[in-house]
Amino acid sequence: MLKGKTALVTGSTSGIGLGIATRLAAEGANIVLNGFGEPAQIEAVRRQLEGKHPVQVVYDGADMTKPDSIAAMVAGAVKKFGAVDVLVNNAGIQHVAPVDEFPPEKWDAIIAINLSSAFHTTRAALPAMKKKRWGRIVNIASAHALVASPFKSAYVSAKHGLAGLTKTVALEVAQQGITVNAICPGYVLTPLVERQIPDTAKARGISEEQVVRDVILAAQPTKRFVGVEEVAALAAYLCSGAAASITGALLSIDGGWTAE
Repeated sequence: MLKGKTALVTGSTSGIGLGIATRLAAEGANIVLNGFGEPAQIEAVRRQLEGKHPVQVVYDGADMTKPDSIAAMVAGAVKKFGAVDVLVNNAGIQHVAPVDEFPPEKWDAIIAINLSSAFHTTRAALPAMKKKRWGRIVNIASAHALVASPFKSAYVSAKHGLAGLTKTVALEVAQQGITVNAICPGYVLTPLVERQIPDTAKARGISEEQVVRDVILAAQPTKRFVGVEEVAALAAYLCSGAAASITGALLSIDGGWTAE
């Protein structure tokens, strides 16, 4: 489906991003990995993807808080592969605290990585997409792009902003063969979610087990975590020809959370 195309997936050394990169490699796309981690582990992931699929996989450790670093990453991918045909903005961090106790530096970092980085990657990738008159931008938002939860002021603000960015860019490029959509997952059991469980327990004064049962999965009528592979499958579909008329959409995959 994506043979000969190149996908840049930010935050793809673990969790949802790695799941999406793996699925897009299986669809034939060359992959640009990005994210933090131990160099040896990242290299093992890179080699594994290349060994399993007939694609090229490279890694760029661009700091998603730094516009110059982001621009250099996209430029490097375009130089190597000719274009970033598929851009998946997935990089994200989280911090949980009451707003009056929220550290300003955490607010700045979350807005930078969860929202501003998507602006910078999109801005850099679009010229080559426009030249080819084909492109797919998939922003990994969240159910929190549609609804709020307490103690997550920065994250909810960033994801709502990402929803607005998605719609705006979709309208701008609608006649140029480029689609722009946002996937809005509910809770997926990723390292990001696992790390926020103790913070949420502290903020709410309850046990970690109660956080999972009464806070996290309470929001999802299915009472189960969304699977990484489910999000990856939706991302792959949005990159397919069958999804050519889907653009500017905020697609929930949240076990019914935002239906209530």
